[in-house]
Amino acid sequence: MFRLILLTLLIIVAVPCEWTPSTTARLAFAAEPLNVVVTLPVLKDWVQQIGGSHVRVVSLMTGYESEHTYSPKPSDLVAVRKASLLFEVGAGLEVWVSSLVKNAGNASLQVVTTSKDIELIQDHAEPAGDTHAHQHAAGNPHVWLDPGAAATMVQHISSAMVAADPAHAPEYRTNTAAYLQSLLRVQEESLERLHKVPNRAVIVHHPAWPYFARRYDLRIAGTILTQPGGEPSARHLHTLIEAIKRDHIRVIISEVQLNQKVPQLLARETGAHIAVLTTLPGGLPGTETYLDMLRYNVLQLAQALEQT
Repeated sequence: MFRLILLTLLIIVAVPCEWTPSTTARLAFAAEPLNVVVTLPVLKDWVQQIGGSHVRVVSLMTGYESEHTYSPKPSDLVAVRKASLLFEVGAGLEVWVSSLVKNAGNASLQVVTTSKDIELIQDHAEPAGDTHAHQHAAGNPHVWLDPGAAATMVQHISSAMVAADPAHAPEYRTNTAAYLQSLLRVQEESLERLHKVPNRAVIVHHPAWPYFARRYDLRIAGTILTQPGGEPSARHLHTLIEAIKRDHIRVIISEVQLNQKVPQLLARETGAHIAVLTTLPGGLPGTETYLDMLRYNVLQLAQALEQT
């Protein structure tokens, strides 16, 4: 009888052990990071700030390419096929995304446009007189360069991640709130840094800066490149040189992603200073995150303006 009871107890104890491998598999599956694809490094930074170790994020661009003319690679297609979420800026910036998503054939993929609900600035004809200036049909898409607009984009990312991965929703919400506080603090610090800078007119290399200029009360007096991938005409350069001299414009905002030949020419002809900034995190050393990039851009610009 004792042996029978002992055998029964052993069977009872053994039964749960038979389910351990499948239970472990389910737990491992539940612990798998949320697969996310983003178009730009700035979106990758925000996903990582919100998701931490619970996300696996791939940025299709590295920070050195042109957002307008980027050509997706085969590895991008693979990444999109595995992803649950794809975050884009939208507003006509990444025109190549729709075909990439279509070719990936990922029916469960959710594409989130982070510029939603942000009032876009419409491009206008150049003050310097170029009537062939490039205009974005929906409005200028470089919204993330305004930290106020960046806060809206972060909230869109957070909401989509909470919906896609409710198991970690409390942590996502906590991280989002902390990040938005940090973003507000850096915005206030950068506004104070530029508050007393004189002569706030600038020439920009590429039409990426209207949101930044509006937030920091700068006046864009002219743009060097008015067509993506094009070169300015001799007439346009002459008009810019005249405007710089006439209006005593002392700073040209250039970008690390662009050829510095023309800004250097304008600087030689006019004596203006060049401030080389970046539109994307990682474009320059010390700009690995969005907050780092914002601090860097404001500091470089302030120092250039103060030299005048």
